[in-house]
Amino acid sequence: MGLALLAIIWLITFLSTYFFVAKTWWLPVGASAAAPWIDHQFALTYVLMGIVFVAAQGSLGLFVWQYRDRGSASQVHYSHGNTTLEALWTVLTGVLFIGLNLMGSSVWASERFEPAGPGAVPVEASGLQFAWYFRYPGADGKYGRTKPELVDASAGGEAAVGLDTGDAASKDDVVSGTMYLPVNREVDLALRAQDVIHSLFIPAMRFKQDAVPGLIIHMHFKPIQTGDYEIACAELCGLGHYKMHGMLKVVSQEEFDKWLASKEAEKQ
Repeated sequence: MGLALLAIIWLITFLSTYFFVAKTWWLPVGASAAAPWIDHQFALTYVLMGIVFVAAQGSLGLFVWQYRDRGSASQVHYSHGNTTLEALWTVLTGVLFIGLNLMGSSVWASERFEPAGPGAVPVEASGLQFAWYFRYPGADGKYGRTKPELVDASAGGEAAVGLDTGDAASKDDVVSGTMYLPVNREVDLALRAQDVIHSLFIPAMRFKQDAVPGLIIHMHFKPIQTGDYEIACAELCGLGHYKMHGMLKVVSQEEFDKWLASKEAEKQ
C-alpha cells in the first residue's frame, strides 16, 4: 500500500508539473509594454514555487514509503517537532514571499500610482451589471458631467454611464461598448463602477484592476500590438457575471482617429 501511495503522489506531482513546464496552460501572448516584465515575474514565481512544490510532494511520497505499515509491531515514537527546522523554513518562506513582492512592486505601482505620460489617450471604463462601457472625452479633452439619477443600464450607451447631455463638455463625449485604442500610445484609464465591485481584466495586456462604486481609479498601460483582445470581469458581480465581457480593438493611430471622428459625427 505504501508503494502504491508513493506512486500516486509522485505521478500527480510530476504530471501537474509537466503542464506548467510545457506551458500547456499559460497566458496569451502579451501585447503591452509591461508584458515582458510581468511574464518574467510570473515565470520566476512558478519556477521557485515549483521547486518548493516538487520537493515537498517528493518528500511526502518518501515518507509514505519509509513509514508504511510493515506488518510487525514496533514501539511508537512521539515527536514534538524540530524548532530549528520550523524557524528555518518559516524564515525562508518569508524571504521568498517578501522578495517576490518587492520584485513585482515597481511595475505594479508604476501603472497605478505614477501619472500617465504626456500624450496619453484618456479613456473612462464603466462597469455595470453586466456590461462594460467606454467613454472618450472628444475634441475638447474634457469628460462631460455624469449624474447617478440619469443612469439607465437597460438603455445602454450614454444612458448607461449617466451622461448629462445638458452639460456643454458632454456634447462631444463618445460612449462605446467596444474599447478602441491606438497602438504604441499610453492609455490613461479611469475606472468606475455603477452598482457593485467589478474588475476590468484584459489578459493580453496583463491588466487587471477592480472598479469600485464611488471611486474613480486611474491606471495606465501601453498596447504595442494591433489586434482584437478579450475584456472580462474578474470579480464575481452577480448572476450574469459569466457574460460580462467585451472587446478591445488596438488599431493604428489613423484608424483610431477615423473611428473617433465618425462617432463624434454621429452625435451631430
